[in-house]
Amino acid sequence: QVQLVESGGGLVQPGGSLRLSCAASGSIVSLVVMGWYRQAPGKERELVATIRSGGVTSYAGSVKGRFTISRDNGKNTVYLQMDSLKLDDTAVYYCNVENVYWNTYWGQGTQVTVSS
Repeated sequence: QVQLVESGGGLVQPGGSLRLSCAASGSIVSLVVMGWYRQAPGKERELVATIRSGGVTSYAGSVKGRFTISRDNGKNTVYLQMDSLKLDDTAVYYCNVENVYWNTYWGQGTQVTVSS
């Protein structure tokens, strides 16, 4: 089993920045994909960004150019740097990882609120 612990959420004004972290622990085998999803009230969960073990990244169109995903393989940690935050970025952000056996795991979620 893999445990994911997220941190870094909070309240920020429009145009501000936040950095989310997600540390994986437990029975870790090669984490092929690490990523972030988000779910706003009344909406479905959506993909924000992913990063593969080789460093290839992918972003949702709504965050491209504003968010940056990175990972530290030695620490089994994935980060999401969020800049130029908008009101529409308000959501619960979830960490997700997929290992080499196609098992996926979710974090408990961290609230990001963008408000003036």
